[in-house]
Amino acid sequence: MLPDGTLSGRVALVTGGGSGLGRAMALELGRLGAKVAVVGRRREPLDATVASLPNEGYAVQADVRDPGAVAAAFDAAEEALGPLTTLVNNAAGNFLVRAEDLSPNGWRAVVGIVLDGTFHCSRELGRRVANRGGDNAQIVNMVATYAWTGGPGTVHSAAAKAGVVNLTRTLAVEWARHGIRVNAIAPGPIDTEETRARLWPTEEMKEQLLRRIPLGRFGGEEEIAHACAYLVSDFAGYVTGDVLTVDGGAWLETGMFR
Repeated sequence: MLPDGTLSGRVALVTGGGSGLGRAMALELGRLGAKVAVVGRRREPLDATVASLPNEGYAVQADVRDPGAVAAAFDAAEEALGPLTTLVNNAAGNFLVRAEDLSPNGWRAVVGIVLDGTFHCSRELGRRVANRGGDNAQIVNMVATYAWTGGPGTVHSAAAKAGVVNLTRTLAVEWARHGIRVNAIAPGPIDTEETRARLWPTEEMKEQLLRRIPLGRFGGEEEIAHACAYLVSDFAGYVTGDVLTVDGGAWLETGMFR
């Protein structure tokens, strides 16, 4: 855990910050001294996150698929909190479906949120930092290990997150000259109310999933929040273009040893 005050002076924007990992990361950045804006499509959970922040916060509704709405959200956040230094692209969409049953609208919805939304928000921060003449700025994108292993049942999300991995590495090179570091986090199974209902609704399914994780447990929201805080802090000042996998070894082939 990083010491209090580590992120003093940072002004962060977290998409999908009203619940789950987005909320956990927003609260951790705030605990460490950052001012935090949260963006999402529903006002009530955003306001609840802001009410729990220890420092200044701001909530703004926006659909990250709409570049105009993204620009307006960034304008509002900067007017409220000051120039943005830090972006966490957490907004996502996903649902289980066979590829042959996936509708064009379903494909567009998930790719629009995950890939297009990450680009729109990243471009907005990149332009603002560049116009200020460069700065100590950071972007963290949320991906998944199935971006490189493949994800049967999640073809839309897997393809979109694979695009985000490449986007992360490309922008890390292009924007290094502006002082912008760009990294990603690939969480494994995280124990939340939503994932319990969606991924392991029965005890049998829970045990099957646990057997695939070498460390033998699910992750906690706070572990992803700590990883995010590290990547945006100066402790990771020489880290860019990387994907930090936080999954207990779940994506690794365990073979005969499990």
